[in-house]
Amino acid sequence: MIVLKNILVPTDFGEAAEAALRYGRTLAATFGADLHVLHVMDNNFLQARFADPTTIEAAARKDLHVRAEADDRRRFQTHAVIKKFDAPPDAIVTYAKSAAIDLIVMGTHGRHGAAHALMGSVAERVVRTAPCPVLVVRHPEHEFITDVGDLTPVVA
Repeated sequence: MIVLKNILVPTDFGEAAEAALRYGRTLAATFGADLHVLHVMDNNFLQARFADPTTIEAAARKDLHVRAEADDRRRFQTHAVIKKFDAPPDAIVTYAKSAAIDLIVMGTHGRHGAAHALMGSVAERVVRTAPCPVLVVRHPEHEFITDVGDLTPVVA
């Protein structure tokens, strides 16, 4: 039997992360798990910025709370978390360890070739170092979750 008590969905507020959040919500509701939504901000100490870091953090916090919808809070416990870290994969893995995460659900852009070689893959690094299973959702390939929020497969 699979027991999931804590599900982590890292987000950069992009489309791939939104797809992963749909999966995370559905899994949290299905298993009665807590849903953790994590955004990793650059550790901007000693970095030149054109915008006030507190303004950037406030905007990110607002976006996180919007994603943790009122309906989510009625169905399961949600945690909106912002961490400042130099490397997003390290922040995700560190948070997963500290919060006893049972499953990480994250999006990927599915880059290939030169783009992958230059930018690397956050999802790939998390899969290699995570203390728990990682479900990687590629957007916009194949969706299994319907609009009604169940895990019924959808014919693509």
